[in-house]
Amino acid sequence: MEFNVPTSAYVHIPFCRRRCFYCDFPISVVGDQRNGRNSGTIAQYIEKLCEEIDRSHDFGEPLRTVFFGGGTPSLLAVSQLEQILDKLDRRFGILSDAEISMEIDPGTFDLEQIKGFKSAGVNRFSLGTQAFQSDILKACGRTHTVEDIYTSVDLIRQAGIENFSLDLISGLPHQTIESWQESLEQAIALSPTHLSTYDLTIEPQTPFGKQLKPGEKPLPSDELTADLYRFAQRTLTNAGFEHYEISNYAKPGYQCQHNRVYWENRSFYGFGMGATSYLNGDRVSRPRKLKEYYDWIGTAQSEAEVSQTDLMLDSLMVGLRLKEGIDLAQFKTQFGEAAIAEIVKCLAPYQTSNWVEITAASIRLTDPEGFLFSNVILTTLFAAFEEDESTF
Repeated sequence: MEFNVPTSAYVHIPFCRRRCFYCDFPISVVGDQRNGRNSGTIAQYIEKLCEEIDRSHDFGEPLRTVFFGGGTPSLLAVSQLEQILDKLDRRFGILSDAEISMEIDPGTFDLEQIKGFKSAGVNRFSLGTQAFQSDILKACGRTHTVEDIYTSVDLIRQAGIENFSLDLISGLPHQTIESWQESLEQAIALSPTHLSTYDLTIEPQTPFGKQLKPGEKPLPSDELTADLYRFAQRTLTNAGFEHYEISNYAKPGYQCQHNRVYWENRSFYGFGMGATSYLNGDRVSRPRKLKEYYDWIGTAQSEAEVSQTDLMLDSLMVGLRLKEGIDLAQFKTQFGEAAIAEIVKCLAPYQTSNWVEITAASIRLTDPEGFLFSNVILTTLFAAFEEDESTF
């Protein structure tokens, strides 16, 4: 089984001022007054992170994309970001035109800092906006205000940054179609090149998971949540954004190239606490706590055997998130005619209900209905192949 050489790296910066009420990510809370300039915890983490990068196997191709996710990467000092990028460049090489993305939160950076991030090489920023209503932000445990959003975008503009994305979340407590419309319209008015709209997921161990039940007040009903998705699709496509992935919209030429690596099931490096790498078909997840992650660095990592069925299901799960769906010629080469026949058979009912489009060239989910019910469709596919794994 052959796998492509990785040319992308995800770097996890786990530090946050506080944990949002919906967050189940691997993070470490440092408080409102701590950042990369005054926190020994963050400084130690950067050293350990660079040690992990240094110890990693180089597959021989320079990086085409780098993504700093979190957590809140904008809590880093510019010198710390430069340290990580320098280590990546020395270890793997970074192409001069590489897409280097960074997640930033409103109210966590100033003009000097954002200019510094840009000078260090970051050429794409993703601002964690989430909503444009103060009461909703507060109900979610966010540390920023609506005013912080506008101030942050103004700083982005002053720094001469054109390529930036805004994140929004639908299905939040107390959210209505009117407040969702307001958030979408305010986001569009700020002229980002990219918008992400994520549906709230209630994770059991979060404050929301312990206090709220999906579909019940103060959360929107399931029907309203579906309507919020459809409304976003209409609003954003009418505003000139291409709906290129289930949760993502971009102006022409501004799709996130790093995230396409995931959706196309290509190999990538992962570094940092809680990060996952995907190399030689093997997904390796790092520990989600700082001490365990530090102990893990440098230990021998065994490669798990990946079955053809698992690889195929992975390809379906991520590939069907994209507007263009699955390329059948490529899929046939990798998994065979029998697999395609079984997939087409499983999807026949959804094709009838206009959730799926099947042609000689591709299988794709329709927009918005197929995207909206993607979990139902994928559950059917997984059940069919897991029943008789030996066939493929």
